Amino acid sequence: MNKSLKRLIVLVLYKIDWRKLFFILALVTIVGIVLQISLLPFPLSTWLHSPLVRVSTTRNFTNPLQLSLRHGKNWPLNQLLVPVDHLNSSSGLTKGVHRVEADSSPLKRKRRRRKREDDQLHIAVSPPTPRTPPTPLQRFVWSLSPSEALLYAKKELKNAQPIANDSDLYAPIFKNVSKFKRSYELMELILKVYVYPDGRPPIFHSPHLSGIYASEGWFMKLLEGNRQFVTRDPEKAHLFYLPYSARQLQQALYVQGSHNLAPLSLFLRDYVNSLSAKYPFWNRTHGADHFLVACHDWGPYTLKAHEELVKNTIKAVCNADLSEGIFKAGKDVSLPETTIRRPKKPLRNIGGGMRVSRRPILAFFAGSMHGRVRPLLLKHWRNKDEYMRIYGPLPRSVSRQMSYIQHMKSSKFCICPMGYEVNSPRIVEAIYYECIPVIIADNFTPPFDDVLDWSAFSVTVAEKDIPKLKEILDAIPLRQYLKMLENLKMLQRHFLWNFRPIKYDLFHMILHSIWLSRLNQI
Repeated sequence: MNKSLKRLIVLVLYKIDWRKLFFILALVTIVGIVLQISLLPFPLSTWLHSPLVRVSTTRNFTNPLQLSLRHGKNWPLNQLLVPVDHLNSSSGLTKGVHRVEADSSPLKRKRRRRKREDDQLHIAVSPPTPRTPPTPLQRFVWSLSPSEALLYAKKELKNAQPIANDSDLYAPIFKNVSKFKRSYELMELILKVYVYPDGRPPIFHSPHLSGIYASEGWFMKLLEGNRQFVTRDPEKAHLFYLPYSARQLQQALYVQGSHNLAPLSLFLRDYVNSLSAKYPFWNRTHGADHFLVACHDWGPYTLKAHEELVKNTIKAVCNADLSEGIFKAGKDVSLPETTIRRPKKPLRNIGGGMRVSRRPILAFFAGSMHGRVRPLLLKHWRNKDEYMRIYGPLPRSVSRQMSYIQHMKSSKFCICPMGYEVNSPRIVEAIYYECIPVIIADNFTPPFDDVLDWSAFSVTVAEKDIPKLKEILDAIPLRQYLKMLENLKMLQRHFLWNFRPIKYDLFHMILHSIWLSRLNQI
C-alpha cells in the first residue's frame, strides 16, 4: 500500500505538465463564463449597477411600456415585471412580485414577450387615505357664496354664547374671550384668501425676514405657503391679498437723501390700477375686501397716490398712528413690530425673565434719540435715579456687565417710547423677555387692540406725564403687578412666529384681525 502511494505521488509531481493543465482549465472556465453572459436577458452592467426603474402610469397600458434605466437604454416593461393582481376582497392587497425572467432560453423569452405585449398590464394602486367626511355645517357653509358666508359669520358672531372657561385661551388678556373664540372658529371654518400672482420680486412675493420690519415678511411667507386659508379660485375668496413688501419697496425705489416718497406711492398706484384693469375683483368693492401688510414706517404714506387704497383697503400696518388720517381704528389693523435677528431661530432668547425679587431695576430704556419723545425722556430721567435706568444707546461700559436683553429680563418695567413713528419693537421685546411694557406714544393704537385688553398687561403713559413716570410706576400695587406679569407670560404665545403656524400664534392673530375687520364692514 505504501509503495503504491509513493508511485502515485511521484507520477503526480514529476510526470504531469501542470502548466498545460492549468491553461486548459482556465480556458474552459472563461469560455463557460462568456456563454453564460451571452444568455443573460440584460447586459451585465444592468445587473451590477442595480438601476432604478421609473414606471409612469400616465401611459396607455395596452401598449408596451418602456422603462428608462440608469445605463441609458430603454427596456420593455414586460421584461422586468410580471403582472400584479388587482385588490382582493378577502386578502387585501396581493403582493406584486417584481422579478427578472430567469429562463436562459432566448426562444422561450421571445414567445413570452410576444404574449405579454398583447396582455394589459395591471398595477395595483393603494387606495387614497379616506378624508374625514364633512359635517353638515361645513357642507352648508361651502354651499354659500362669499358674500352669503360673510353675512352668516356676522350673524353668528353677534349671537356668540358666553364661555366660562376655555383651556386654549386665557380670558384675562382679552376684552371679550367669548367673541374672540367664536370669530376665530368662524375664520377657520369659512375664510379663504386669494393671493394675487401678479408682481415680480424683490418688491412682490419676496419676504424680508430679519430686522425690525420682519413682521410683513413673515406674514407673507406663511400666508403664501398656507393651504388652509389660501384658495386658487378668486371666485371663492372672501379676502384678496396684495403681496408686496413695503421694506423691499423702499430699498428698491427710494433714492437716498431725496426725502421723496412719490416714486414709491406712484408705483403702488400703478400696480393697483393694473389689477383693477385685469381682474373684476377690486372694482366690485372698490378695494374693501382687499388687504395689505406693511411694517415699514413709510408703509401708510406710500398709499397716498391711490384714493381707494387709502380709504377702503384693510391696512395691517406697524405705523398705526391715528393722527395721520390714514390709519383708521376699527377698519385697519395695528401690526406688531417684531425684531428678528436670526430668521432661522426667530424664538431665540424668548422667556426667562427673573423673579420679581431678583429685578432690582424699576424701569429700563436704551435706544437712539429718534423723534420727540425720547429726548424728553432722557432729559427728565437720565442719571436721575438709580432705579430708573434710562440711557441713549447702551454704553459699552454698561453692556459689558449686563447686555440689553439681560437689562430687560432684570427690570420690572420696560419703557417703550415712540421713535420717529408711534410703534416700537420694544413692545414685543418686553413681551418676549417678560418685562411689563410702558407705552409712551400718543395717538398709537396697540397691536390687536380689537381683541386684547392692553390694560391687563401693560401701562400707558401720556407724553405730558413723562416727568411723573416714576411716581406712576411706583403707584402700581405689588399684587396688581404680579397679575400683570402673569398675564404677560400668558400673552407670549400670541406674539410668536413659528415656521409652521400654530393655532392662536402671531400669524393667526394678524389674519384674524384682518378677518374681523372685514366682518365689521358688513
